[in-house]
Amino acid sequence: MRPNPLTDAVAFLMAPGFTTVVFWVLLLGSCGFAVAAWRADRSQRTGYAIGMWLLRLTVGVMWWEQSLWKIPPNYDGLVYWMKQMVDHAAIPLQGALVGSIVIPNIAIFGPIVYTAEVLIGASLMLGLLTRAGATIGALMVVNLWLGLYSAPGEWPWTYGFLLIIQLLFVLDPPGRNLGADVIVRRRLPVLLGWSILA
Repeated sequence: MRPNPLTDAVAFLMAPGFTTVVFWVLLLGSCGFAVAAWRADRSQRTGYAIGMWLLRLTVGVMWWEQSLWKIPPNYDGLVYWMKQMVDHAAIPLQGALVGSIVIPNIAIFGPIVYTAEVLIGASLMLGLLTRAGATIGALMVVNLWLGLYSAPGEWPWTYGFLLIIQLLFVLDPPGRNLGADVIVRRRLPVLLGWSILA
């Protein structure tokens, strides 16, 4: 059967392994926070809030799914794309740094990249600290955009559009719509600069 979004989604949701279990926990957690925010705050009962929840959930799922080919311990997918950065970075210094520092030390940088993408995905899926998650996401996207700018088969505007989405999430944190940020902000208003993060 030819791959299509429906069969790919079903395969992703049913794949055996711990990452599928964690994904389902995040997905159910997102639904749980949405229901809790809906019940706790009448202002959450809008089409806008539902739309923002679905959009941030979709982008969070994308980050989560993209982290799966960077799973420790060997980081094969990550190393492949880092080698593409070495050869095709828009700024030669970036390619040189990736080639001489990052790839030889993948045991250090691999977990950092993997953890960052997992945290971005979890932040957006749960609606928790979404301004901070989106900021990290924007920085990751800038790195990808410049690093893979002229890589064969890559369309630079893909990263441009993803950067725009991340920056919109920084400006209008989507966790304030049917997310964990709604609940936490009610219980810990402006505690330790929470509004800056969420």
